[in-house]
Amino acid sequence: MWSGRLAWLPLLGPVALLVAVWHVAVALSGSLIFPTPWQVAVGLGDLAWRGLLLKHVIASLFRVTCGYLLAAALAIPIGMLMGWFATAHAFLNPLVQGLRPISPIAWIPLSILWFGVGDLSPIFLIFLSSFFPMVVGTAAGVMTIDRKYLRAARNFEYRGFRLFRSVILPAALPQIVTGMRIGLGVAWLVVVAAEMIAVSSGLGYLIIDSRNAGNRYDLVVAGMLTIGVVGFLLDALMRGLDRLDEVRWRYEA
Repeated sequence: MWSGRLAWLPLLGPVALLVAVWHVAVALSGSLIFPTPWQVAVGLGDLAWRGLLLKHVIASLFRVTCGYLLAAALAIPIGMLMGWFATAHAFLNPLVQGLRPISPIAWIPLSILWFGVGDLSPIFLIFLSSFFPMVVGTAAGVMTIDRKYLRAARNFEYRGFRLFRSVILPAALPQIVTGMRIGLGVAWLVVVAAEMIAVSSGLGYLIIDSRNAGNRYDLVVAGMLTIGVVGFLLDALMRGLDRLDEVRWRYEA
């Protein structure tokens, strides 16, 4: 229990240094607009007290969860097909590689045109942003399976679904998880940008609304810090998958 608590201690130094530099920079600049750390803390506390902070966090997490799970449900099977069947890879890979470099932000006008202003637009953008890292990671994981595992499985007459369940999926799982982790990080970035344009709730909306409502930069920075903390926790959750025995086996000495 104590080791879990002590694991957070290395973060205290950088956080304290950042707060100190931030305070000194604002004091030396004489800025009347940019907030001090204390002003941001007060604004953050006010948002939490009124229930607005939790409301916006839940709204953002809802959109990320919907878009991300939809992407995973489609990307992982498609990636498996691309990695295992050369014909599927030859057919689908040009399409994936052609669409993948397009920034999800560039899709915002089309998403609003297709889905209107509401939850569906950011969910669609999150789907796009997380789909491609997952499909590429899954395909790469299947394609790079050590052939000795496949030869050994076939010697024991593993075929079809049994081969997939017992060999292919476990062997590709480390890279699938890596793709999922990258996809979640990109999805969290995209939802904030989408919420600044397409909806009236969420952390992105909180930031742009605070900017427009009397230059409340204390709430702007409070929203930014909340985005960073939630993103850190989401990444920590995904890192927890790396500690599963089903994933760690490839990295064990």
